[in-house]
Amino acid sequence: MSERGHRKIQEGVVVSDKMNKTVVVKVDRLVKHSLYNKYIKRSVTYKVHDENNSCKVGDRVHIIECRPLSKDKRWNLKQISE
Repeated sequence: MSERGHRKIQEGVVVSDKMNKTVVVKVDRLVKHSLYNKYIKRSVTYKVHDENNSCKVGDRVHIIECRPLSKDKRWNLKQISE
């Protein structure tokens, strides 16, 4: 039996929980500047499926990649860390 491909897991902070069964999660990463060699913080926001509406703003969460659930949602909530 073959296994499905490796799914990405990211960690971020919930910035919005106004939608039903959806939260917006901001994921930060550090990128090294090619010329100045300083680290710059870059962030991306993802819409994440939250089946039980359990997340609140400010929660640190782990999210996992999944199939497209809507126009913008491609991530599922894995667990709430804090």
